[in-house]
Amino acid sequence: MNRPIADPEKDPTAGLQCYQVGGAVRDALLGLPVQDRDWVVVGTTPDEMSARGFTPVGRDFPVFLHPVTHEEYALARTERKSGQGYRGFVVHCAPDVSLEEDLLRRDLTVNAMALDAKGRLIDPQGGQQDLAQGLLRHVSPAFIEDPVRILRVARFCARFGQFRIAPETLELMRTMVERGEVDALVPERIWQELARGLMYPHAARMLDALKACGALARMLPALDHAWPAPGVCAALAQAVAIDAPLPVRWAALLHQLGMDEAGMVQSAVRAPQACADLARMLIREQGSLQSPDHDSQSALSLLEHCDALRKPERFEQLLQAMACVRRDMEPLLQGWRRALDASRAVQAGAIAQAVPLEPALTRAERIRAAVAAARCAAITTASGVESEPGRKGLGSD
Repeated sequence: MNRPIADPEKDPTAGLQCYQVGGAVRDALLGLPVQDRDWVVVGTTPDEMSARGFTPVGRDFPVFLHPVTHEEYALARTERKSGQGYRGFVVHCAPDVSLEEDLLRRDLTVNAMALDAKGRLIDPQGGQQDLAQGLLRHVSPAFIEDPVRILRVARFCARFGQFRIAPETLELMRTMVERGEVDALVPERIWQELARGLMYPHAARMLDALKACGALARMLPALDHAWPAPGVCAALAQAVAIDAPLPVRWAALLHQLGMDEAGMVQSAVRAPQACADLARMLIREQGSLQSPDHDSQSALSLLEHCDALRKPERFEQLLQAMACVRRDMEPLLQGWRRALDASRAVQAGAIAQAVPLEPALTRAERIRAAVAAARCAAITTASGVESEPGRKGLGSD
């Protein structure tokens, strides 16, 4: 029977047993800013939630958005494994499911805590103690049923540099890999977790965790072979240090792979176009970018090959990635920036108007040659390079 609604227009949660759960509780105990709050509601039904003005959004189980705060409110539930992979579950959601039962289905003890309406901590799995000890420990043997949890634990390693995986949890992760559970992970889900981990302060620790349990070799064997190469680790660490955007971090991670190997990694996770393009470009051009001996013509050729005149923001990311690969390149990178700025400042339209109309058959070719000559001259003036191969290179003072 649905309980009577206690003035839901003023407070749609009035009379409901609502508990703040999960990451918000964890982060508050750690003294970290709380970004999103999630709630569990015990002892009610989907119909009552809808009657109170909550908007249903859950596909696999009842989740609702608060009509004012738009925070998520999920009905308490249990889960039972029914097949392989992270979608092979039967969900039981009913008013008789307790808060403790809902917390028991969660992945880690540090994520299995709740706060009641008076701010009192409910911690049946010892999550607060594990927080104090910096321990990522599974809640129950049911951890083994969801392969996404391997990715989540690895991601937490990247976010919380002081935390370590409990030995018994790492052993469960290895068992999951051996049983082939990770083979059920779709590329998009792997990328989602990997991308989030790469943006955390200790990004390399995510790769370390995936390597330690064998998941990296199973999911991304080409990357597993290159990790942890000192140059790759250093490049990724520098990308984190400069707070580089995701495409730069991704390119730094893959820069020592061959083009074919990188292609296999990128296909396996279906990397977004911006990340995939930058990684390919860094692998292809890092040798040329490091050379200080470019004359203006070869410098312009590289800029055009990278489509830098049309996409200067992407070329700047390429230079950032190059700076992560080699820390001693700043004078040369500044030379590339000057070369690009000078090239883009050339007024191609005005040059085209000055080219005679006749003979018409060769006009387009003559325009291209004139624009290229003007850009080479601009690069020479801005960067101090020779217009033909000579003594002064792009990185010269």
